[in-house]
Amino acid sequence: MDSAWELLNQTCAGLGIKPTDRVLVVRIGTQTLQFFRKGQLVRSHVVSTSRRPPSNIKASLGTPRGLHAIAERIGGEQPAGMVFKGRVPTGRHYREYDAEAAAPGNLITSRILWLRGLEPGVNAGVNAEGDAVDTFDRYVYIHGTNHEDKLGTPQSAGCVLMGNLDIIALYDEVRVGDLVLIVD
Repeated sequence: MDSAWELLNQTCAGLGIKPTDRVLVVRIGTQTLQFFRKGQLVRSHVVSTSRRPPSNIKASLGTPRGLHAIAERIGGEQPAGMVFKGRVPTGRHYREYDAEAAAPGNLITSRILWLRGLEPGVNAGVNAEGDAVDTFDRYVYIHGTNHEDKLGTPQSAGCVLMGNLDIIALYDEVRVGDLVLIVD
């Protein structure tokens, strides 16, 4: 059995959470996101996670590990490539932005799946040392990027980046409450 599935089931059991029919597994080591429905792999996507080491601590800019749920789905009515600022569509496609201005960072494009950590002290609230570790408060998303050519290599500031058509397809299949497990 896949160790991610074992971890998902153990974590859910420990938290008293029933696993959802739709589950996303983000694997930092392989820079992939797998979409499962009822335990069966539907498809796998190349993604990019943080260019920094994985971390659940606020301001670390690391991709947070652990069990999460999709808290909000944003942008379903927008065209592919739409840029969001503060989760609000700008009305502009990412190609309309100056390439030099956009190059240092990743624009948030096409769709947003905002994650909420489900493990108190791990990715929700604060940890035993008093550090903020709340994925939702850190604004960690799964979203499209203007740097699709760099997918497969760590390049984000903590989010999980996907190709624009891939995030649109995934967005159409998942719902608020679906589980997302992020593992090394």
